Amino acid sequence: MHDYKKLLVWQKAITFVSEVYKITAGYPKIEQFNLVSQINRAAVSIPSNIAEGAGRNSDKEFINFLAISHASAYEVETQLIISRNLGYLADLDLQYLLHQVEEIQKMNFSLQQKLRNNKR
Repeated sequence: MHDYKKLLVWQKAITFVSEVYKITAGYPKIEQFNLVSQINRAAVSIPSNIAEGAGRNSDKEFINFLAISHASAYEVETQLIISRNLGYLADLDLQYLLHQVEEIQKMNFSLQQKLRNNKR
C-alpha cells in the first residue's frame, strides 16, 4: 500500500478539483446538471482513483487505478475546451486549468512508469 496523501500528483489533483469547482460555479444554471456535473465528477475522479489505487494490495492494481485517473484527466480537459467553445470559460481560465491538468497527466504517467519499472 502507498500513502496517497504524500503523492504530489494526488495533492495537485486535490487543488485542481477546488479550482474546477470554483470556476464551474459561474456556469449558467442550465448547465448545472449537464456539463457542470460532468466536469466536476470527472475532476473528482482524478484524485479519488489515485487514492483508491494506492489502497489496493498490489502495484498492478494501483497502476490500473492510475490509468483510470489519467483518463479522467483527459475527460476534464476535453470538457473544459467544450466549455470555452460554448462561451462559459474565458481563454485565460482555460489556459490556467489546462496547465494544471497537463501537469497532473504527466505526473500520473511518470508514476505509472515508475511502478511498472519497479516490477521488473
